[in-house]
Amino acid sequence: MQFSAAQIAVLINGRVEGNADTQVGSFGKIEEAAEGQLSFLANPKYEDYLYSTSASIIIVNESLQLRQPVTATLIRVSDAYSAFATLLSKYQEMKAMQLVGRQEPSYISPSASIGEGVFIGAFAYIGDNVIIGNQAKIYPNTYIGNNVSIGDRSIIHPGVKIYFDCKIGQQVTIHAGTVIGSDGFGFAPQPDGSFKKVPQIGNVVIEDRVEIGANATIDRATIGSTIIRSGAKLDNLLQIAHNVEVGNNTVIAAQVGVSGSTKIGNNVMIGGQAGIVGHITIADGSKINGQSGVSKSIKEPNTSVTGSPAYDYTSALRSQALSRNLPEMEKRLKELEQMVKQLLAERTAI
Repeated sequence: MQFSAAQIAVLINGRVEGNADTQVGSFGKIEEAAEGQLSFLANPKYEDYLYSTSASIIIVNESLQLRQPVTATLIRVSDAYSAFATLLSKYQEMKAMQLVGRQEPSYISPSASIGEGVFIGAFAYIGDNVIIGNQAKIYPNTYIGNNVSIGDRSIIHPGVKIYFDCKIGQQVTIHAGTVIGSDGFGFAPQPDGSFKKVPQIGNVVIEDRVEIGANATIDRATIGSTIIRSGAKLDNLLQIAHNVEVGNNTVIAAQVGVSGSTKIGNNVMIGGQAGIVGHITIADGSKINGQSGVSKSIKEPNTSVTGSPAYDYTSALRSQALSRNLPEMEKRLKELEQMVKQLLAERTAI
C-alpha cells in the first residue's frame, strides 16, 4: 500500500512541510530507513539522523527547530511519538480489514451468529450460541467455547482459548496463546488433609478496547465475573486470578500475578514481576514498582510503592540508600568505639 504525505497528514492531523505528493509504502527506523519509507523523530538524541536519513517522510514535533536543511518531507504534529503510534494502528487496521471469510477446515456451530466482514482462520472451533461481531478476526487454531460473545472489530490471535460464557467487548485484541476463562484456583481443605475442588461457575468479562498480550491467563470467577475494564492494557505472561477486577486504562507489565478477588482501580500502573495478594484493593492512579510484593490495600489514590512488602516509594528509596551505607557506618562506629575506649583508658591512668 502506498500513501502520500498529504494523506498521512490527514490521518494524524499534521502539517506537511515539503512535497505533499511524496509516497511511502513501509516504515523504518530513522537511523536506517531507506527511500520510500516513513519514519519519525521524537527523541532529541536521534536528531542528527534527521539530516542523514534516506527516509522519504518523517513525522516530527511541531516545536522542532531545524539546524540544517533536510531532504525528506516532514509532517509536523504536536506529539510525534503518539502520532506515529496512531498511524501504525491505522495501518494494522487496514491490513486486518483485508482478511475476510472462512478458511477450511474449521468448525462453526450451526447456532453461532457471525457478523459481517468476519475472518475465521483454519482449524478454529466456534461453539454453540457464540456471537461474533462485525469485522472481528478469529485467527487459526483458536477455540471459542459455547455462549461466548466477541464484539465488533476484535482480534483473536492464533491459539487463543476462550472458555464458555465469557464476554469479549469491541476492539479487543488478545494475542497468541492466551487463555480466557480457565478455572480459578479454588480448593476447600478437608479434614483428612486433602483438597476438594470448588466449582468455578462464573465467567470473564473483557470490556472494550482492552489489549492482552501473549500467553496470559485470566481465570473465570467462582461466582460472578472476573472483569477487565475498558482501555486496560495487559502484557505477556500474566496471571489474573478468579473474581479480580482491573480498572479502566490500567496497565500491567509482564509476569505480574494478581491473586483472587483483588480490586485494582483505574489508571493504575503495575511493573513487571510484581505480586499482589488476594482480597485487597488498589486505589486509582497507584504505581507499583517492578518486583514489588503488595500484601495490603493501597487506599490513597496516586500512591507509589516499591519493595517486598511494598511500601511508600520515596521512603523505600531512602531506606535503600541507608542500607547501602551501613558498612561505612559500621566502620565509623567501630572507630568511635576505639576512641572512647582510649579516652577512658587515659582518664583511668590519670
